[in-house]
Amino acid sequence: MQTPDPYLPPADVDDDWMEPTPGPARPLSGIWGWGGRLTWLSGLILALSAFTDWYAGGGQGVTTGVIGWHTGALGKLVFFIGLAVLGIVALRESGIELPATVPESLVVIALGSLSTIFVLIRLISIPDQFFGWRGRGIGIFISLIASLLVIAAGLLRAGEEL
Repeated sequence: MQTPDPYLPPADVDDDWMEPTPGPARPLSGIWGWGGRLTWLSGLILALSAFTDWYAGGGQGVTTGVIGWHTGALGKLVFFIGLAVLGIVALRESGIELPATVPESLVVIALGSLSTIFVLIRLISIPDQFFGWRGRGIGIFISLIASLLVIAAGLLRAGEEL
């Protein structure tokens, strides 16, 4: 059976095989965008900072530290907030998205704000059992910076979502 339209030869093809052809542009969204990178990095740092020293002090010749996990419920909550941020990133990368009424960036900003409040409480108010300690360790400041970075990551994600 013959087709009603004749076969047309291809148009004149440019045979310049030395010329590079541009590939498709990859959008910087998801985990490879700035918001995605900062979200998982700050969430990881926040979760790990619960195991750094939040209070430091010592007696004669001995310096000891109290990690965030041992400072009470707030130290543990900071760890679980960091895990929640990592969980949001993992769900997003596996293809599971939050409902449209709850933007992911808003959840990340809320978690970052909550962890910032918890860290600031522990920074200002030392628990009674650690009151005699001379100072705060570097870990509580790492936790504070990581909490602020989670907020910044949520704001960057909000900018990417627009």
